[in-house]
Amino acid sequence: MWPESAESNAPLRTGLTTGTCATACCVAAVQALFTQIKNSSVIVTLPKGKEVSLPIVDYVDIEDGIKTSTVKDAGDDPDATHGATVFVELRLSPEVGVRFHAAKGVGTVTRTGLLLEVGEPAINPVPRRMMTTHLLNFTETYLYEGGFDVSVGVENGENIAQKTMNPRLGILGGLSILGTTGIVRPFSCAAYIASIHQGIDVARSNGVTHLAATTGNSSEAAIQEHYSLEDMALIEMGDFVGAVLKHIRKVESGDNTQIQKLSICGGFGKISKLAQRHMDLNSRSSSIDLNALAELAASLGASDDIQAKMQGANTSVEALSLAQDLSKPLANLVCLKALEFAREYIPAAIELEVWAINRHGDFVGKASDNKGDML
Repeated sequence: MWPESAESNAPLRTGLTTGTCATACCVAAVQALFTQIKNSSVIVTLPKGKEVSLPIVDYVDIEDGIKTSTVKDAGDDPDATHGATVFVELRLSPEVGVRFHAAKGVGTVTRTGLLLEVGEPAINPVPRRMMTTHLLNFTETYLYEGGFDVSVGVENGENIAQKTMNPRLGILGGLSILGTTGIVRPFSCAAYIASIHQGIDVARSNGVTHLAATTGNSSEAAIQEHYSLEDMALIEMGDFVGAVLKHIRKVESGDNTQIQKLSICGGFGKISKLAQRHMDLNSRSSSIDLNALAELAASLGASDDIQAKMQGANTSVEALSLAQDLSKPLANLVCLKALEFAREYIPAAIELEVWAINRHGDFVGKASDNKGDML
């Protein structure tokens, strides 16, 4: 589950997706089967044509084929699979073509709304194409007229999957093999954003009408308890509120409306960033604007002294505490400004509300389409 992120910077280093890792394992396996050479590294061509080299850490002979492994390097992206061992069991088959299977640690799709059919191994379309393209190229190189059965797995994948949204998405038994470009961009969190989109799609496909998008554990627990929401209704957006707003606008356009209500809930500091029209709430992309908070407090009657203290506060929580004696809660006004910005993306047919919590997980502010409905 996504934690409420800290306000700190980090170095940026790109990595490679699980789909790229699985493709490298396929390349190593097919080369070993046809040449008996077990290379310590292999070259993989990414979807946009770039070539990358990946290490192969193990070869194991199996019936009708071979098992190869590599270790995923996600760079500086906060990826749950960083350092995980991805493996492929490649078997030769007289049947032409490439067929995919879930080995230990890779999940199976059990709910509608994903890119894959129910019952399919959770190996997404782009990784499938990458592996298929590389394998079919080798059939020409080695004049091979048969096909391949590809079983993709991740060591300890069942446990790692519990740190992802897979169980909530109905992907059971392990991880998904992901990737659209083959590269993990540091803190772009492409896989996480894809999971946000999938969470919305799965909820809609399964008849959920009230979604709650939250910035972390505390906000999720608060809003789930308040409404007694089922897990499928909870969208762990982390800092990526833009991923939620843009995807809902996309899928709920026209007559294809499924969602009836959206609750956005987050820490007060995060919601204050949304109120300042930021789509990425992480400190690498946006900062808490204490001056803006002071201006909002002034509109509620804060004295010059209180405004000055708020501008010099260390955190948004401290600034909020300085404004506790105002006639109206500052957090409500912040939530209202956040709601007004979010409404620019969310269709009018969907009821919208924004909640803010403090560090203890208590609600401190609320705004909804009914502007009288506040804390």
